[in-house]
Amino acid sequence: MFFAAFLIGLREGLEAALIVGILVAYLRKQGRPDVLAKLWWGVGLAVAGSLGLGAVFTFGAYTLSFQAQEIIGGAMSLLAVGMITWMVFWMLKVGGRMKAELEEGAAAALAVGSGWSIFWLGLVSVGREGIETTLLLWGWALQPAALLGALAGIATAIGVGYLMYRGMVRVNLGVFFAWMGAFLVVVAAGILAYGIHDLQEAGVLPGPFSGHPITPTDMRTGDVLVGPTDGPFWMASFPFGWAFDVTGSIDPSGFAGALLKGIVGFTPLMSWLQVSAWAIYLGAVLPRFLLGVRRSQAQRKAAAAAKAKAAAEPAASTTPAAQPDAAASGPATATT
Repeated sequence: MFFAAFLIGLREGLEAALIVGILVAYLRKQGRPDVLAKLWWGVGLAVAGSLGLGAVFTFGAYTLSFQAQEIIGGAMSLLAVGMITWMVFWMLKVGGRMKAELEEGAAAALAVGSGWSIFWLGLVSVGREGIETTLLLWGWALQPAALLGALAGIATAIGVGYLMYRGMVRVNLGVFFAWMGAFLVVVAAGILAYGIHDLQEAGVLPGPFSGHPITPTDMRTGDVLVGPTDGPFWMASFPFGWAFDVTGSIDPSGFAGALLKGIVGFTPLMSWLQVSAWAIYLGAVLPRFLLGVRRSQAQRKAAAAAKAKAAAEPAASTTPAAQPDAAASGPATATT
């Protein structure tokens, strides 16, 4: 969970840091450092509000029953999957226009006069990222590794954002968000499997915890069937039994188990419903995202080529090669 939480914290934190950096740079460029304090008040309130929302979600869960906690955790995991999916495709679509849109919003806010509109712009822009981060990480809030990973990712994002603002480091944001988006799609598939496990454990979805007659079990021992070959016939454990059980080889609480769970959502014991959802999501979303990345890169290259061509055309019209034609046309015009 550390790596998955780190990626989410890094991605969301870097976007928030970029937003703040763009707004601060624009205000300084426009000669309005007098409203910077109002921007920082908005940013601070957004961060405090996100932390407060996380505290309400986390500590409020203590008063619920185990089943209710699992239901809410599973539902929040599914919500997180939807948000991650929307987020990576949204960034792929509008990432190149982020700076222009923020500067337009800042210009409109400054035109109001008092400068308090900058406060609201900072509050809403950063608050959106904070709420997204809270919702994405809420299901892991009580796991120390996930909390540490999220904090490390946010701290790294703040550091990188500051260095970028000071011009001390340059990052190709298009490449960064493309790779980060691909990683997050894989992480989202793991979160989906994690959420389905919670819902199966709560009895909302059928599975190994449902009991007879839904759960396929061994007639002699009563154990839940595992894998395609367990049981009286091939795939008797499908679809509501265990897909595999490798807990004897991989310790769920060990380093390898934690690493695989955090990166790809793999756990040593998974149900068929978990594995099927993981594979279907990854097979449907990842190729589409990678295709979108290729199209976006092709569009940027075409736009850059068109811009370079447009810049070269005026220069070509003033080259010495064009002067003889102009000289030749002069007398002809004079004789008419």
